[in-house]
Amino acid sequence: MNILHRTLPILALAGSLPAQLTDQETLIERRDAKLAAPFMEQAMWHADYDDAREDAAESGKFIFAYFTRSYEP
Repeated sequence: MNILHRTLPILALAGSLPAQLTDQETLIERRDAKLAAPFMEQAMWHADYDDAREDAAESGKFIFAYFTRSYEP
C-alpha cells in the first residue's frame, strides 16, 4: 500500500489576512467557491483539524495537510 492510500487528506484554510487587502465578505465568498470546486469531491477533505485528527486516529491513517489561502489575490 503506498503512502497516498494510508493518508487522510485535510484542507486547512487558515491564516491571518490584513484587513486592508480584502474585506471579510469577499474572502468568505472566495473560500466558499473554492470549497465548492469539483476537486473537493475527489477526497475526504476536512476543514477542521480536530475532526481530521479524530478520523485519522479511528482509521489508523496519517494526516496529509494542505494549507492554502489561494482565494486571496
